Amino acid sequence: MEREGRSSWMKYGPVVSLFVVLLSFWFRSPQNEVLGDRLDTVLSSLLRAEGKVGVNNVARPKVAVGFGGCVDLIVDGVSLLNKIGLAHTDQPLHHDLIENELQLAQSFAYFFAPGAAAERFVLNDTFFSELVEASRDLPGNRWAIGGNAPVMAGRMAAEGCDLLLGGSFSPEFTDVLSEHITVAGNIVEEPDIHLILEYPSGASWGQYTSRRANRYIVHSDDHNPYLDSMAAFAEKLKGFDPDLLVVGGLQMMDNFPFQSGEREALLSRLADLLSSSSPTIGVHFEMASFVEEGIMEELFHYVIPHADSLGMNEQELPNLLSLLKGSNITVLSDPNPRVATVLDQMREVYRLVNLRSKEYSDTSSAKAKPLTRLHVHTLAFQAMIVTHGSKWKNTMSATAKASLTANRHVCGSDDIDPSKARLIMDDSFSVSQREGSVRIPLQESRPVSCWDEDDYEICVAPVLVCTEVYQTAGGGDNISAAGLVLQI
Repeated sequence: MEREGRSSWMKYGPVVSLFVVLLSFWFRSPQNEVLGDRLDTVLSSLLRAEGKVGVNNVARPKVAVGFGGCVDLIVDGVSLLNKIGLAHTDQPLHHDLIENELQLAQSFAYFFAPGAAAERFVLNDTFFSELVEASRDLPGNRWAIGGNAPVMAGRMAAEGCDLLLGGSFSPEFTDVLSEHITVAGNIVEEPDIHLILEYPSGASWGQYTSRRANRYIVHSDDHNPYLDSMAAFAEKLKGFDPDLLVVGGLQMMDNFPFQSGEREALLSRLADLLSSSSPTIGVHFEMASFVEEGIMEELFHYVIPHADSLGMNEQELPNLLSLLKGSNITVLSDPNPRVATVLDQMREVYRLVNLRSKEYSDTSSAKAKPLTRLHVHTLAFQAMIVTHGSKWKNTMSATAKASLTANRHVCGSDDIDPSKARLIMDDSFSVSQREGSVRIPLQESRPVSCWDEDDYEICVAPVLVCTEVYQTAGGGDNISAAGLVLQI
């Protein structure tokens, strides 16, 4: 009997299996089919929008990017904290800098639960070294080129630009850079290490569960805060004749133990460099996680007046706005803000920065640049404001490219797979929180929405949010850099 049963299964088993497969297709959820078709349409439309503008590979755009660089050691954050036996805390708490295990636990919990990006200086060298050593043999760890300037330079080189990069690197570091990147700076024997504690959406640490994928960064950097490549960068800049000058990495100066007046002197030298550049050259400043009000005030005085383009994420936007309005630092904001909220904040930043620029020009011997470009990158969407008649071109295509780059970087693949993505932007959005504001539907065949207001154009594009996260660190730098490439 047993032999007969086995014989019957061998005879009819394949038929049964085929029948089950056919049934699964027959009863497949129509909703899943619709969602899949929708993602395919949005993706093809974004690719079409991106492809409307190409980079001239014969006369490659020239971009100068400063400052600094490091080596990123990327690990699973929860695994590292569990490995070192870091006790869970029931008191999430913001700290400007980290000195011990308790402060690390409190600070990590503070940003981990909402899924907000953060970067903190570790004052205790011994403690930081212990974290690095524990990370070296952690399964799945990765080493990568890090720092705002090298990451942005790498993206722009890959997109068809020639780069001048200001930073002090080891020979091993420069050997792996693109051939289209020229380095201006000193040689260092040992590069600074930044420890990137990545975590996926839904990760758990103690009683905390992350609402979205993100990273918590710690470092004990002692080269980059001094902008020690600035002199060499300024010298090579004279003969480079760039189309764009990009400044990033200044958050390394945040809460660093400088001598009195030392940081302000460095930023004053940076202001001289920026103000001496040709007025026809665009200057972009990439914001970051600043928590010290003193450095923000110095940035308002020495850097922002000389930049006509600003880039930032959904945490940095309300932080900047709060300080512009005379309030305190906003350390933690909504990690998933609505489009209307972000657009209102962008309009106000645009207005207040330009008001400050006018006041600066009226009271200073140097002339400030008006802000003519503002790019905010969030998990769900990209938004840009660009002044009519300014030097910035192709805003619609640039917004689409920024959106696609978000998926490419986080998923770790140039090819976008719709089955590993989802849309979390609303099906329609209000252009403002003001009562009676127009609502704009998300059209799959034309997903980038652009319209005119006052003296500028606004463009908004949905992001195909990666569901199989490879990395989040460096996301903002890659997104901002890709968007800029099509606008110079």
